[in-house]
Amino acid sequence: MPETSQVTKYAWDDMPKEQLSDQLSRRLITGDKMMLAHVYLKKGCIVPLHHHENEQITYILEGALRFHIGSEDGEEVIVRVGEVLHIPSNVPHMAEALEDTLDVDIFSPPRQDWLDKSDDYLRQK
Repeated sequence: MPETSQVTKYAWDDMPKEQLSDQLSRRLITGDKMMLAHVYLKKGCIVPLHHHENEQITYILEGALRFHIGSEDGEEVIVRVGEVLHIPSNVPHMAEALEDTLDVDIFSPPRQDWLDKSDDYLRQK
């Protein structure tokens, strides 16, 4: 059985909020094999088309996101409060905040580009 000294408790309000643009910010909690993020998007915020090796689960706590899967003209999926979207590894996707939105993103493995801040596609003004 693992030692309890390896267990860590977090409070979102204690986690630093990283401002990526005027419309996008996030807080991160990272383990060895997964990452949990609160992502804050203002209405109209666009997350450009991208893909990553990381499997992703997006859970909407507040607001709504419109995803385009596969390409900017790809399948449209709207995810609202209480709904969850699973995005497999390497599937291209983009998102638009239909209203002010708070989502929880879970990634496995952790997003190295988020940790080393090489995620330039999110930092465009």
